[in-house]
Amino acid sequence: MLTLPCPLLYEINTRAWLRALAEQTGKALTLANVPEAEFAAWRDLGFTHIWLMGVWTTGPLARAEALKHSDLRQAYDRVLPGWTEADVAGSPYAIGDYRVPRALGGDTGLERFRYNLQRFGLKLVLDFVPNHLGVDHPWVKDRPRLFVHSPTELPGTFMQLTAAGPLWLAHGKDPYFPAWSDVAQVDYRRADAREAMRQLLQSVANRCDGVRCDMAMLLLNDVFAKTWERFPATAPPPLEEFWPGAINAVKHAHPGFLFLAEAYWGLEPRLQALGFDYTYDKTLYDRLVSSDAAGVQHHLLGMGAKAVAASAHFLENHDEPRIAPILSPEEHRAAALVILGLPGLRFLYEGQLRGERVRIPVQLARRPAEPCRPEIKQVYEQWLKLLPATAVGRGQCELLKPNPAWADNPTAQNYVIVQWQSQGPEFDLVVVNLAPHRSQCSTRLTVPELADHDWVMKDLAGTEQYQRPGPELVSKGLFLDLPAHGAQLFHFQPAR
Repeated sequence: MLTLPCPLLYEINTRAWLRALAEQTGKALTLANVPEAEFAAWRDLGFTHIWLMGVWTTGPLARAEALKHSDLRQAYDRVLPGWTEADVAGSPYAIGDYRVPRALGGDTGLERFRYNLQRFGLKLVLDFVPNHLGVDHPWVKDRPRLFVHSPTELPGTFMQLTAAGPLWLAHGKDPYFPAWSDVAQVDYRRADAREAMRQLLQSVANRCDGVRCDMAMLLLNDVFAKTWERFPATAPPPLEEFWPGAINAVKHAHPGFLFLAEAYWGLEPRLQALGFDYTYDKTLYDRLVSSDAAGVQHHLLGMGAKAVAASAHFLENHDEPRIAPILSPEEHRAAALVILGLPGLRFLYEGQLRGERVRIPVQLARRPAEPCRPEIKQVYEQWLKLLPATAVGRGQCELLKPNPAWADNPTAQNYVIVQWQSQGPEFDLVVVNLAPHRSQCSTRLTVPELADHDWVMKDLAGTEQYQRPGPELVSKGLFLDLPAHGAQLFHFQPAR
């Protein structure tokens, strides 16, 4: 069994959220004067961390790129008809300065926001974008050799004049996609660039309780070398990886600091081994949204409990489509309990709890008004209000293997079952049937002293209640029979 605290994180699109909140309240709002009701609502829903996505400064050059590209303009037309240039702030991942712009309240506004979070028992997570900096960042002019560069023009570069003449700096990129024209690529083969980024990370860590590290796998030595092999290194690259030293330095200064990595390509275990507390579990997301019930179970049981507990589980975020148009309300309810009932970091995105259907490009600072969808709001209200009264997310945890209920019945492959126990003999069981039809299975519970009691088994999200003899649970296991997309949260306590 694993015993780990499991954060519950809420991602907020800071610029669009503040603007919408100001329109709702009729007041000029910054991070410094967010109404207390917002903090209280997050606390009451059980969130532990608030991620202010997009709080840093985007400069005018990066904003001009966001206005120039025809594909982005088409996206703005599609999601925000009638938009104006004032609605386009530029990508929050083309950071011109790790300071909070005045429109959001400045650095003092961020300090006030963090103080208010702490008053309500919440912690602050901010973005750290390690791979690149915005084309507006002062280092582009003052320290251009910190970036991947060439003495001659190459595809995906832009010119920067230096005292020694023109230098062609590379735009940042993912090796599988075109370069991002609003950023410059930091050269992690250079010791001085690594040190500069370590110091920048430390400055961010001084202002929050955790960081979400954008595209963290791009810094791995082999990934970086392959991505930038057309740009010769100016010195022998360091042998050690960047992340262990950088993470250890922050955690030494700030014990308990949280590191979350956006990561893909099967590189998540490497990043966990290098010090990240949590890495994105994109595979789980992909299988949930494609309604691959057997794939979900195979993935989770194949990872092992420790890897699941070091993963971040989500149904949407600012990079992914809204989940409400993809899953039916019944599928949504089941998938929501999966991500919330697993060990690890669970996170939800602003608007997800209301069933919003429009994903806005991150370059926009305004979003369309959408009606709340009661059937989705009810899903999250139910789970988020039930879970804090259970051991889910705070006790000993084990993923249980669903076994066939009888020969020639393959439907056990549709289940996700998670056992949680905190104090005393009582325990909780998350049970989800992800299939669009009724499914059966049996499973072996592993709580201590199971045979010593008869057990009352009550569905906290419904009206079902059963009594099961402990010796029978040990000898035969627990039989489960759930309807299509059934999602149940059972509490077990000794019968009186």
